[in-house]
Amino acid sequence: MKVYDELVARGLIAQVTNEEEIREMIDNGKATFYIGFDPTADSLHVGHFMALCLMKRLQMAGNRPIALIGGGTAMIGDPSGRTDMRSMMTKETIQHNCDCFKKQMERFIEFGPDKAQMVNNADWLLDLNYVEVLREVGACFSVNNMLRAECYKQRMEKGLSFLEFNYMIMQSYDFYHLYQHYGCNMQFGGNDQWSNMLGGTELIRRKLGKDAHAMTITLLLNSEGKKMGKTAKGAVWLDPNKTTPFEFYQYWRNVADEDVLKCIRMLTFLPLEQIDAMDSWKDAQLNEAKDILAYELTKLVHGEEEAEKARTAARALFADGADDANMPTTALSEAQLTEDKIAIMDLMVACKLCATKSEARRLVQQGGVFVNGEKVPGIDFAVTKEMLQEGVKVRKGKKVFHKVILES
Repeated sequence: MKVYDELVARGLIAQVTNEEEIREMIDNGKATFYIGFDPTADSLHVGHFMALCLMKRLQMAGNRPIALIGGGTAMIGDPSGRTDMRSMMTKETIQHNCDCFKKQMERFIEFGPDKAQMVNNADWLLDLNYVEVLREVGACFSVNNMLRAECYKQRMEKGLSFLEFNYMIMQSYDFYHLYQHYGCNMQFGGNDQWSNMLGGTELIRRKLGKDAHAMTITLLLNSEGKKMGKTAKGAVWLDPNKTTPFEFYQYWRNVADEDVLKCIRMLTFLPLEQIDAMDSWKDAQLNEAKDILAYELTKLVHGEEEAEKARTAARALFADGADDANMPTTALSEAQLTEDKIAIMDLMVACKLCATKSEARRLVQQGGVFVNGEKVPGIDFAVTKEMLQEGVKVRKGKKVFHKVILES
């Protein structure tokens, strides 16, 4: 199967312009493409996973990825899919986040001469002259067309700042700049970016002629990928210091039955023939599929050794085994104890198993908290110093495990 057909078969392609040309370029390794990442945190999360896997697939087929870090656009903020304005970040914070992104991306794509490149749009956007931008770029955009874009329509009722209104122009200029200076002939992005991406393609054609080959593709998973990045505790990060390999494994092990094969198809590098054979799997076989998904993605992000540890720990827990060596652990200080004990609700918050004591209270009252295998009887329950010295296993619901110890 050719590369483009495989992307379609895996459910990754939603919309394209110039499909036959795109197919020919991708299949023959002629695409130099970019995908943008806004550095709004110091770690990528699973919502970025689809883009990273796509870059890896296309690089393996001979195409050249450009990872565009939005150090310039991050100073404005993308209004797409948002109901409020992003908080402003300092240049120092943005640069720190950019540095963290590159370290994580190196697990997926190979950087170097004639290989993948990482660029930061702050390098050209921050030096632009405002009047020149209005004359050279602004003249190519219709305000009427911009206001019809979904990313702006969603914000019109609550208010769209002029600052954010410029985001489409800036993103379009990125493609224009990359086309001229890096030979970038294709852009990829999610469905929520379609209007911005079309703006970039149109800008190139308006400025450089209708024959300029600028291709646009959107990906099916972006909006779902952003949902994937969120849980009750917050984002599922690729940084092991934020989300441990065990927690990362457990996240994918716990995907819904109806999503597991879709995730395997889109995100893993298993052969399609092997995945197609799983289409008829049901019940216990779906649990096996979840294990495959969790293992493959943990291996991709954290390496085979950590994936093996996470799988071993998870299987031991679900088999009521005693191997908790790789379980997420919180060490409490004696200062956090009151009369040599800690209330269960305080413990849940300290371990970040619940965001607030109110949430912990509801969970306990619903019978969803277990300590050392026993259901917590009520909100007055407390864990003693002696218990912590031996190590306490806390279970939230059916699938979230945590160990709590006392600092030595």
